[in-house]
Amino acid sequence: MTSTPPAPPESAEETGTAPPEAEPKNAFDRFFEITRRGSTIATEVRGGIVTFVTMAYIVILNPIILATPDVDGTTLSSAAVATSTALTAGLMTILFGLVTRLPFAFAAGLGINAFVAFSVVGQVTWGEAMALVVINGLIIVLLAATGLRKMIFDAVPVQLKLAITVGIGLFIAFIGFVNAGFVTATGNPSPPLDLGVGGSVGSIGTLMFIITLVLAGILIALRVKGGLLLGLIGGTIVSYIVNAIWPDALGLDLSSAGIFALPDFSLVGAIDFGFDLGKVGIIALVMIVFTLVFSNFFDAMGTMTGLANEAGLADGRGDFPRIKSALIIEGVGAVVGGGTSSSSATVFVESGSGIGEGARTGLANIVTGLLFLLAMFFTPLTSLVPGEVAAAALVLVGAMMLAQIKNIDFTDFRVLLPVFLTATVMPLTYSIANGIGAGFISWVLVNAFSGRAKRVHWLLWVVAAGFAIYFARGPIEAALGIA
Repeated sequence: MTSTPPAPPESAEETGTAPPEAEPKNAFDRFFEITRRGSTIATEVRGGIVTFVTMAYIVILNPIILATPDVDGTTLSSAAVATSTALTAGLMTILFGLVTRLPFAFAAGLGINAFVAFSVVGQVTWGEAMALVVINGLIIVLLAATGLRKMIFDAVPVQLKLAITVGIGLFIAFIGFVNAGFVTATGNPSPPLDLGVGGSVGSIGTLMFIITLVLAGILIALRVKGGLLLGLIGGTIVSYIVNAIWPDALGLDLSSAGIFALPDFSLVGAIDFGFDLGKVGIIALVMIVFTLVFSNFFDAMGTMTGLANEAGLADGRGDFPRIKSALIIEGVGAVVGGGTSSSSATVFVESGSGIGEGARTGLANIVTGLLFLLAMFFTPLTSLVPGEVAAAALVLVGAMMLAQIKNIDFTDFRVLLPVFLTATVMPLTYSIANGIGAGFISWVLVNAFSGRAKRVHWLLWVVAAGFAIYFARGPIEAALGIA
């Protein structure tokens, strides 16, 4: 494995790194295109495990986010949300791997679940909120099935698609820095962020992050097979050794950690389409669905574009194999996520960790999905890998994805400004959708008013207008009296 992602091939039909004469070894190999993409079963299994390790935190984090009381004061059972989160992630990851044969794993989208928890349930009940998530998913499936979603995808200039890859790399690296405590909020207007605590490494946990980052980085630089996974395992072992010496340093406790827990499926199917229009009006419901669709639509598009480029599965236009099926299945993830009350399931940027480990096919997804299904019964074990250790993997993958910047021509400011805004707004606002929106709007305006209006696809105008509404939704809701 190298730290620099391969250059995109000329066409989606030529994806993979295997020579043209390479023949599949059997039907299983042919179905997943393992040999054709220059991979092996062992590599796919290893990649699937790494992806699960870096994503497993969602089983713990999602119940914490969705713990907000709804408009009626009702809260969701943490155990039930954990079960639904693992169930949905497992089923959707396996389904996506089988249908698209791509190594993109699914789980509850962090941006969407936060929007649902902190904005939507203040107006509706949890059952109604998840029903809105289902409606959002059905709309996305319709757009994908009719080809409109692909049309929008095709209308996006390749420079913006590459910028999305770079932005996602910076975004997930920033997530890793924050999760590790390596970057912290100061609470002051300026500077808003600082290194650790007071400009220095502030905790043993942050030190474990640094050790894991350096260890895995060295292994990757040496092109050791499984370097990223070995780095994670090594970081975890060191963390528990340190914790044994200083028990209060990391708060890790194997003796008190549970191992087995029966799944709680009580939230599966607990949705309510009987909206109480006395509490929330039609316009408010439309605005909620609008925001959900935009967040879901473009977060997923950006993530899949970034992952496809990182895996070397995208062509010169940014397309990748079975893209229509991928877009449809992603919409199904929202339907299933809403139906299980775990929030919309979407492609996770953390899939890049498995891709960085060499995963190139849907077989890695099967491995990741099965581990998520097992996690329903062993939920306590998902927390064994310290968060700081998993955070190091995100930073390493972010560094790998940043390499795509070499394929962008910065000599034209019409390209430079939108690319810059796309790549920087994502991490600075903690939102892939915000970065894409800033890139779309700036691309349309800068090109249209600098003599290249005819080169701007009409769909970009529509999407840019939609993003403008999305960004202005606060004042719009206030003006309509639905804030």
